[in-house]
Amino acid sequence: MLVAAAVCPCPPLLVPEVAAGAAPELDAVRDACAEALGVLAASRPGLLVVVGPAGPSGRGPHAEGATGSFRGFGVDLGVRLGRDPGGAAPDSLPPSLAVGAWLLSRARWEGVPVEGLGVEETLETGRCVAAGRDLAARADRVALLVMGDGSACRTLKAPGYLDERAEAFDAAAARALGAADPEALMALDAALAYELKAAGRAPWQVLAGAAQGAAGPTGRLLCEEAPYGVGYLVAAWS
Repeated sequence: MLVAAAVCPCPPLLVPEVAAGAAPELDAVRDACAEALGVLAASRPGLLVVVGPAGPSGRGPHAEGATGSFRGFGVDLGVRLGRDPGGAAPDSLPPSLAVGAWLLSRARWEGVPVEGLGVEETLETGRCVAAGRDLAARADRVALLVMGDGSACRTLKAPGYLDERAEAFDAAAARALGAADPEALMALDAALAYELKAAGRAPWQVLAGAAQGAAGPTGRLLCEEAPYGVGYLVAAWS
């Protein structure tokens, strides 16, 4: 059963070594992520699963010990999901899960098994929800670290240019995450999310599926910003 969740954005710029001189610009987002991870730790889960968007090579489950790196972003920095059981494939984590692993290492997360799940950004809502239900059934006390950005179309200089629909989409997602409302998350339009380059839609709907059957989760929206024209949302469910 799902006992807690932290929702964080997944830009590699969250890692100060990647952001370099621009690192202070995301300090508030990093602090909010640290607070959300504190909620996970307080829930005393038996299993933590990091969920995030992934391309073809990173989709599917990633076992504890899976590694990733930020070498593709010009930084010689490696990360690992949880403990090292040996035999893990080198650098198999997609960037979103690598950022999640970095957040966990920053929080000095230990003592609980950590696994990963890479989700296709265009995965249909029903399949996202089913994947979430499967994750929640993995253990008596499951926690999720859900990685994903909102729209990338908030300004003229945003990666997806300006789209007038982007602000409303992000606001709806923020309300759903802040209220711990699985139904509202499932109602997010997958086609619109794809048009707005909102990579978090599928992982958020995995969270919605995991929360079905949970005993009335409560949520807090810890951060809502749009630096660089991309919606960054941080929330904690318990």
